[in-house]
Amino acid sequence: MGGVNAPFCVLTIAGSDSGGGAGIQSDMRTIRAVGGHALVAVTAVTAQDTKGVSAWSPVRDALIRAQIDSALGGYPVSAAKTGLLPGPGAVRAVLAGIRRHPSIPLVVDPVLASSSGTRFVSAEGMRVLRTRLFPRAFLVTPNWPEAAALTGLPVRSHAQASKAGARLAKECGRPVLVKGGHAPGAVCRDCLVMPSGDVVWYEFPRVATPNTHGTGCVLSAAIAAWLGRGASLTEAVRLAQSFLHRALVRGRGLDWGGGSGPAFYGTR
Repeated sequence: MGGVNAPFCVLTIAGSDSGGGAGIQSDMRTIRAVGGHALVAVTAVTAQDTKGVSAWSPVRDALIRAQIDSALGGYPVSAAKTGLLPGPGAVRAVLAGIRRHPSIPLVVDPVLASSSGTRFVSAEGMRVLRTRLFPRAFLVTPNWPEAAALTGLPVRSHAQASKAGARLAKECGRPVLVKGGHAPGAVCRDCLVMPSGDVVWYEFPRVATPNTHGTGCVLSAAIAAWLGRGASLTEAVRLAQSFLHRALVRGRGLDWGGGSGPAFYGTR
């Protein structure tokens, strides 16, 4: 579909954040900043502000599937990503929707809970994520708590993060990027673990800022967007890391009235 000047489109399958700091709102800003057109499939609606989630409700599985079908059937989609998938039915809806599009790289950000502690995904949801969706992914991007929950391994050091990533990568046969934002220290270190066991480390100086809401969304959306532009996996991760670091630096002085403001405000 499309000609020489056709836009490149990236589909985000994620929850809606009423505060605009994470989820599809953050994904759309990020994809646009990288140069793409964002398509969306909303999986849940949340009521949240800078301090946390006060209410949320999942979208019906059939409607999630219908949104995905409309996006993939009507636009030149070159990459996709998932965020919050509230239950095994939502995961199956994604799998059914992307089944006929095996060439589209899919970045799976396994959002299990909000940063403020609201849990979104049940044990069964995690099982279906791990056993069904991860093997279809081009890249899986858990943070330390998510990697621990998905593997049952302790993740309290970079060595343990690498070990958990290696287990996930071997289990699903796909690359896994274990994000190190929860680690202490002046340097943020993420490890990209290949199914072969090879590991690539990415390091950036940690940014002292309260405005970190949606960092995982920004990173996974930027990776998907760069993949959509034709970058290799390692290059897409590097470019996305640099994008997120610049966004955190630019937004560190913004006062959102307490709590955690958006990691990416939307300026470049």
